Amino acid sequence: MSRRRLIPFCALTLAGTVSACAATDTADLAEPAVAPEYVGIKTEALDDDLVNVFVALKGGQGTKDVERYAECAVSRYTLDRDYSFARHLRTNVTEEGGLWRGDAVYTISPTLPRGLMTIDAEVVAEACAQNGIPMV
Repeated sequence: MSRRRLIPFCALTLAGTVSACAATDTADLAEPAVAPEYVGIKTEALDDDLVNVFVALKGGQGTKDVERYAECAVSRYTLDRDYSFARHLRTNVTEEGGLWRGDAVYTISPTLPRGLMTIDAEVVAEACAQNGIPMV
């Protein structure tokens, strides 16, 4: 069972009125994060340009680290197929017994796809390597 819980977070203006409210993941507000231990990556082609990425890790900052890990995995997958870009479609994150799992779906393409959630695979792969995040 997931321990995630959303709590409202509201920003106040100088006048003291609420200007914006957003949900904040309490996993991000918990005790200081332990460096993530990357447990594994599995990729599954759903079509020529559609891939499902499964990742697992322990510790870290929960959802944020799971999403980063999946982006690293899809970047390597994209480059290995001589494509340059990926577009994020969805990510489901669960936590049980300290093990965080991610199930993410991306499209991959040789040219920049339409949409806001695009990934330049070369740039992301380089950042992952510099930050010690595995890609395979």
